Amino acid sequence: MDGQSVFERFKNGRLYTTEGIREFAAVEWSQHPKFEGVELRHIVPGAQTKDQFSYHLVRIAPGKKIGLHTHETQLETHEVIDGDGVCLCGGREMTYESGVIAILPKNEEHEVKAGPNGLLLFAKFFPPLC
Repeated sequence: MDGQSVFERFKNGRLYTTEGIREFAAVEWSQHPKFEGVELRHIVPGAQTKDQFSYHLVRIAPGKKIGLHTHETQLETHEVIDGDGVCLCGGREMTYESGVIAILPKNEEHEVKAGPNGLLLFAKFFPPLC
């Protein structure tokens, strides 16, 4: 490898589709509207998938969290790219570390807390979040 962390390599990655290549670096990070220390990169918004799904990079600063919430209509998946933390969903605690994939059913209350190394997730929503 080139000495970059998985976090750095993925946030500067790319998405290949039949329409072309989307460079992640070309998509701006935006602050989460509710949760401090949480940033989003909307890699594939629902408008690009005819409202079938959306893909997002989610960056949670060390010790910060996406507080308890639900998505009434979306199934959500998380692929942990880098960092560490915990997801609480449906009364179950899941340890988040690189290589973990979690499926969060629609209308299931959940929250994600980053550990001391922060957390980078690849989140997918079916139907799209935005």
